[in-house]
Amino acid sequence: MARGWESKSVESQMEEARQEQRHSPDATLTNEEKAMRRERENLLMARSDVLHRIESSSNEHYCELLRQALKELDAKIVKLSP
Repeated sequence: MARGWESKSVESQMEEARQEQRHSPDATLTNEEKAMRRERENLLMARSDVLHRIESSSNEHYCELLRQALKELDAKIVKLSP
């Protein structure tokens, strides 16, 4: 009897997971759209890192290079934005 209850529990958990996948926003995205979303998220993380480096650096030449990198990241982010 315990074994039957356990399998019912597992079965219901699997069904819940399937329903969540159907209703999640990522379920309707194509592979290309998912890749673009991941790329945009990576660019946003890189942008955050560059901003942090600009704030913590005292070398003006290095900051200028970072500002240029920031401009390039911003341009790429704009291209990937919906």
